[in-house]
Amino acid sequence: MDRVRRIADAVLYEGYVLWPYRRSALKNQRRWTFGGVYPPAHSALHPDDRCVMQTECLARAAPGARLGVRVRFLHVVERRVARLGANGREPVDELTVDGERYVPWEEATEREVTAEPLELGGRTRARADIRVPAGVEREVLEDARGRPAGMLTRSWGALRGGLEVASEPLGERVFRITARVANETPCEGDDRERALRATLCSTHTIITIEGGELLSLTDPPPELRAEAERCDNVGTWPVLAGEPGELHTILSSPIILPDHPEIAPESPGDLFDAAEIDQLLTLGILSMTDEERVQMREADPRTRAILERTESLSREELMRLHGAIRERG
Repeated sequence: MDRVRRIADAVLYEGYVLWPYRRSALKNQRRWTFGGVYPPAHSALHPDDRCVMQTECLARAAPGARLGVRVRFLHVVERRVARLGANGREPVDELTVDGERYVPWEEATEREVTAEPLELGGRTRARADIRVPAGVEREVLEDARGRPAGMLTRSWGALRGGLEVASEPLGERVFRITARVANETPCEGDDRERALRATLCSTHTIITIEGGELLSLTDPPPELRAEAERCDNVGTWPVLAGEPGELHTILSSPIILPDHPEIAPESPGDLFDAAEIDQLLTLGILSMTDEERVQMREADPRTRAILERTESLSREELMRLHGAIRERG
């Protein structure tokens, strides 16, 4: 599962923040573009922003095989900054405390929902509710003397929806599996930023099976090609995941991947921007000015991690990013 998890995490954070990794860049002010499952009121006004994501695939298994389905997504978290003083709490666009600069930003937190295991046989169904209450967390920032000087406030809106899983027998030992994710969060008005706070961002589905096999829709068995073509995938595409040859896991994501995708061993870590190659992104980070690095460091804990990891790369690790030639078996 480690291999699947690495790919799933890459999908989860693809586009989370893009080069040049600073909030001043326009493309980092309009984010959350991959795999959004939007509130239905927003989708009614913007049909391209779907309120449903559906995965369908095929399984070959004996009755009694068990199916597991879980959905992962990002939930937008609004970070605000305030100065603490004699007059109370004052919201600011920038605050420096003990040499560290803090700015407002839209972070994200990971959410996951898992359906009850489904036993394949006749027509079977399962449902898991998505229920995330609104919340607020506050972090006091202290100066060098330990006195309260500022505050970070992180807040998020409520989410409501559901994951529905169904199996349908198609013939002897063959089943169609459907996993449908629906956002049911109320959201009024036509404000995209408000809608994004009620959106399941970067949504993807992981399906596993015990006692059977999941089949490729990219290259299905010839005798099941017609059934594979009838599978209705909405806003996502399922591929086999795990080691080559394994048929026990499907990763269904909004990014089109081949069966058994893998992270290049030369990659030093997630850079969130598959529109570029690791070498270009790494060299771009190393060529930043001191002020640009400060802005990257202050944007988000994940951009800070990218910067620190890149700055610590050895010469040998940098040389590996020039590329590799592999023979396909």
